[in-house]
Amino acid sequence: MSKNKTPSSVNSPVRDGFIWILQTALMLVVLWGIMWLLNRYVIDNTLVQGTSMQPTFEDQDRAIAWRHSKIKTGDVVVIDAPDQPGSFYIKRVIATPKQKIVAKNNQIYINGKKLNQKFLQPGSKLVDDGSNGVYGTNYTDTNDFSIKSLAKTSNYRAIYSQKQLQAMKRTNQVPNGTYFVMGDHRSVSKDSRYIGCIPRNKIEGVVKFRYWPLTQMKVF
Repeated sequence: MSKNKTPSSVNSPVRDGFIWILQTALMLVVLWGIMWLLNRYVIDNTLVQGTSMQPTFEDQDRAIAWRHSKIKTGDVVVIDAPDQPGSFYIKRVIATPKQKIVAKNNQIYINGKKLNQKFLQPGSKLVDDGSNGVYGTNYTDTNDFSIKSLAKTSNYRAIYSQKQLQAMKRTNQVPNGTYFVMGDHRSVSKDSRYIGCIPRNKIEGVVKFRYWPLTQMKVF
């Protein structure tokens, strides 16, 4: 009786190895696809660049934003920069659509009520040292303004139509469908005081979690 192995038994380890490689590759493709879909439609993995949110966020911090969160005052958001296509800013929501804003003596009033800005407390005693182009001001220094006064600036005239400007001057309200955002490092932040209010479809997501650096991990 012949003891030679049949071809099928000889090729079995090779075939099994090929099947394992194929299954592994397919699994990796599926996982990559799931991660791509999550990052495209559910979460936003963001890298903080710049100092406008100090000391809440430092340059090169990394955070996760949720794309479909309801936006409310005090939320930290990632926005599609209106003045730098392809870039993103991280800012804090100060006022929502149709709310009135008045800033005076480093306090902000929304619809006549003083805004609780406890998020500014960590930076309240920090002073600019010139590294950001300004010197001697506190991080929390906020110039006096209102929506009405901003509507008279050259920046706003370059952004809005005459009809929109007249409405802002008349009502002192954040335009409908947009959000007024500012950085926690008020003295250096380029925000809605200069680049206008941000439409909802230009807000990439609400920051929920900082995962880098590991020593500063935090849920928001």
